[in-house]
Amino acid sequence: MIVVEEDLIITRINTLRIMFGIGGSAPQVSSQQKLAAAEAELDMVTDMFNTLVDKCHQKCIVKPYGDSDLTKQESLCLDRCVSKYFETNVKVGEHMQKLGQSNAFLGRQ
Repeated sequence: MIVVEEDLIITRINTLRIMFGIGGSAPQVSSQQKLAAAEAELDMVTDMFNTLVDKCHQKCIVKPYGDSDLTKQESLCLDRCVSKYFETNVKVGEHMQKLGQSNAFLGRQ
């Protein structure tokens, strides 16, 4: 169990390195490694989606549920929450990409 988790963590780290260009030139990747990277990326996207749903639901949906439909206030709150979450995610991704590019530049010198 621990070995599988370690392998998953290593795969996720390698996926992030490839996605953000960290670590200089990308090594040759086998089809099995590509599949593992795609699975890890899918896991990361699923985790991000689940976190988004949990956080925005906790913040915006009033309990106990009084109606089967969202109120206008809940709907607006969810729209803003999702928008901010993705906006922040884009900014973090851009920052990681810059870090990867600067690390690659430093590695070439």
